[in-house]
Amino acid sequence: MLAWLRRRIDKARLKDPRWLSLFDEDPSGEVVSVDCETTGFDTRNDDIISISAIKIRGNTILTSQSFDAFVRPEAEMRADAIRVHQLRAVDVANARSMREVLPEFLEFLGGRPLVGYWIDYDAAMLNRYVREYYGFQLPNRRIEVSKLYYDRKYGDAPQGTSIDLSFAAISRDLGLRQLAQHDAFNDALSAGEMYVQLVDMKERNIRIERAQTHDASSAITAG
Repeated sequence: MLAWLRRRIDKARLKDPRWLSLFDEDPSGEVVSVDCETTGFDTRNDDIISISAIKIRGNTILTSQSFDAFVRPEAEMRADAIRVHQLRAVDVANARSMREVLPEFLEFLGGRPLVGYWIDYDAAMLNRYVREYYGFQLPNRRIEVSKLYYDRKYGDAPQGTSIDLSFAAISRDLGLRQLAQHDAFNDALSAGEMYVQLVDMKERNIRIERAQTHDASSAITAG
């Protein structure tokens, strides 16, 4: 179903007025960088174990206005996921349930667009709970930072160009500090930094050279 039609139907069927603000984009122009860690990588059967979100206003990342919560899962923690985020079942055994955490997250989010790296995955995980508890899907617009990066680096690339949209490649080309990955807060912060830089580059018509370099200052050109 088309996203705009899904939003119209969900809004018309909405039973809880608390979430009406989600359906209208926040007039502040703020966005929220979001990241989730999970028990595994199956959006249908695995659970969220941590959520972090940070508001961004213009080119300012508001780390003082953030949301950060661990979640007690019902699904079993999978070994491949533990290797990624280093969180074990015992680490979240005393955390709150998603039924407790989710309302706080939605109130924090409001109608702001979701920003992230692989944001469709995070939204799909969140939507499982939103649908179950409240009967709708997150209507918030999504902004994928790897798409912004693709436009700046590969938008005019000839056919056959090798494309690298990895988190590491984006961080390297933008000269970002290397935070420990697969920590929800660090990943939300890094995605927010990517977003701010890439939006600024778009506004100034700056492109990223396709020749790989470890010197970020020489990897950015006008045009």
